[in-house]
Amino acid sequence: MSSKKIVPAVHYSIDASQTHSHLFKVSLLIDKPQAGQVVSLPVWIPGSYLVREFAKNLQCLKATQGGKALAIHQSQKSQWHIRCQEGQPLQLSYEVYAFDNSVRTAWLDTQRGFFNGTSLCLRVHGQEDMPHALTLSAIKGSTWLAATGLQATKVNKQGFGDYVAANYDELVDCPFELGNFWRGEFTACGIAHEFVVAGAMASFDGAKLIADTQKICETEIKFWHEKKPTSSAPYKRYVFMLNAVEEGYGGLEHRNSTALICNRRDLPALGMKKMPDSYVTLLGLISHEYFHTWNVKQLRPAEFARYDYTQENYTELLWFFEGFTSYYDDLLLRRAKLIDDTTYFKLINKTINMVLQAPGRQIQSVAQASFDAWVKYYRQDENTPNATISYYTKGALVAMCLDLSMRSEGNANLDQVMRGLWQRCKGGPLTEADLLAELQEQTGRSWHKEIKAWVHSTQELPLKTLLSSHGVVVHEDPSQMAQRLGLRVAEVQGVVQIKAVLRGGAAEKAGMAAGDDWWAVASSKAKSTTWRLKKLDDLTLLLGSDKKAKATITRDQKVFVLDLNIPTDVHTWRLSYTNSDQAHKARTSAWLDGTASKA
Repeated sequence: MSSKKIVPAVHYSIDASQTHSHLFKVSLLIDKPQAGQVVSLPVWIPGSYLVREFAKNLQCLKATQGGKALAIHQSQKSQWHIRCQEGQPLQLSYEVYAFDNSVRTAWLDTQRGFFNGTSLCLRVHGQEDMPHALTLSAIKGSTWLAATGLQATKVNKQGFGDYVAANYDELVDCPFELGNFWRGEFTACGIAHEFVVAGAMASFDGAKLIADTQKICETEIKFWHEKKPTSSAPYKRYVFMLNAVEEGYGGLEHRNSTALICNRRDLPALGMKKMPDSYVTLLGLISHEYFHTWNVKQLRPAEFARYDYTQENYTELLWFFEGFTSYYDDLLLRRAKLIDDTTYFKLINKTINMVLQAPGRQIQSVAQASFDAWVKYYRQDENTPNATISYYTKGALVAMCLDLSMRSEGNANLDQVMRGLWQRCKGGPLTEADLLAELQEQTGRSWHKEIKAWVHSTQELPLKTLLSSHGVVVHEDPSQMAQRLGLRVAEVQGVVQIKAVLRGGAAEKAGMAAGDDWWAVASSKAKSTTWRLKKLDDLTLLLGSDKKAKATITRDQKVFVLDLNIPTDVHTWRLSYTNSDQAHKARTSAWLDGTASKA
């Protein structure tokens, strides 16, 4: 008995040969179109909450049916109606300009190609749930390779050829990396993984990156699937795609892959004896995006049960999906034994200070921050630190407070809650009510009061109390000059450029504003010398013990002299860990090692 081959209803052909013009050429065959078939391009990409208007890069759209050219009517900014007949194969062709070297869109030049399906693949309305195919055309005479998490059906040794997806969502959730990249492979809990790196220098130690990433993957698979890690993971193969550039940092999660970007100097180097902070940051990024495989790609906000690619998709739960992932990304580095306790507490310390040094935490709750991501977090300006709080950083601290609270009470921990949610929600849509129900299930008490205070209000988190219960001491040290004054600055070519003025700080009281250039400073004392200011931290050297100064700034070619008081009562948190108390030691060891809670 022979089985008939299933022909996908929608078939894309991608030509990446036009590297000099940065144009992907796309052909789209719709086997059985509707009469007046509607197609559109997404306006955003899941995981990056900003309307990015990908249609701005689409050009030269043409349609034919039965060899005859068809009229096309554009009804919206990213939507087109094709004046075609029903049932007869419809052929579309178009080009996409690709010159955004980020993880969110598409890029093509003579050195490298990359694309997300949301940038290249028109959505065929009414056929989103049908099988989709993609053919990546080989480039004549090229040595380029191709990497993707999409299922291959027939490809050559370089990775060019035919791929298939169950539906449109899967198709656009599997980006492609093209070029002469470095490639490494490993298995984690018996599951095949691939890591490709573009742009690395000759000193790059690929074996080190593979070994460390393998530890991360195994730790996270076992975190989610304690009993059957190999058979329970939500994918059969995983691909990391890293673009190493002169300056850059970020990542975007996908169902069985992730696209990453980093400074190429952050990569591990051959002969590296000590792990630099920049490489720890890169490992944290890898850990973060991989954790998203479960916590946002499978477990996800109920509002994201089905993506609407035409507009913003709102949720108040990014504090959970991004914040809790941010809590676990570094904690799991510690559990994978890639960093020690000192490094881990240094990372916590940094997160705490980022939250405490943002006046916006007193203005916006972390639930509001989640909902407003589309217009605030992804559209930051000089007032952002005064008006908003990051759902990444404060969300991570909410996770830590929940974890330490449960561990202090001695009957549960956040690890158990996360695994419980995986079972409760069947690895699918999740609501805040699900989280509250699972917290109660694990601990035997309600957590409504804590969630209301920590998530839906601007109350301060009980960080000192909870850290103290685990042997972590909080010290309040004098802040660096920028924080003492309430400033965010950039020092460029000997000029102190003011980027943001924090609400209620000394700089605001003096009358400084974002966009000012701070050129000089003098002590308030009579006949004092006026000094050229090139670095903000030089203020102490130039003023000595005087806490009153005359600041010379320029704004719109006008020169001002402002009276500035330099405060001494602004402090920064510094954490230290002591394990002298046996109860603290047992509880903290359980926290850091991921073992059963100990009261």
